[in-house]
Amino acid sequence: MARPAKRKVPAQSGRVTPKGTKGGGPTGAQRPDVSGRYTPPIPKYQKVSPVWVPVLMFTLLGLGLLVIMLNYLDLVPGGTNNWYLLGGLGLILGGIITATNYH
Repeated sequence: MARPAKRKVPAQSGRVTPKGTKGGGPTGAQRPDVSGRYTPPIPKYQKVSPVWVPVLMFTLLGLGLLVIMLNYLDLVPGGTNNWYLLGGLGLILGGIITATNYH
């Protein structure tokens, strides 16, 4: 099968906007000028989390796992129930959210 002939496109300069204009997006808003001021990085001693953050994280993860395991072993009051599963998953989610705040 023969290949179709290539279309010839007239040569263009590659510019979309006229020369000498500044881009600004769809609303025409201009980008603010970059400040010449130096912003130092945050010191390491300020990034240290308190001791209770990892303790809370591991406690929530462990309690969530324990609640789910006890639910499946039918050792929770009221018998196996989906609310215990939801509560255990909520505790695990709380542990994951706490882990995102750990430095």
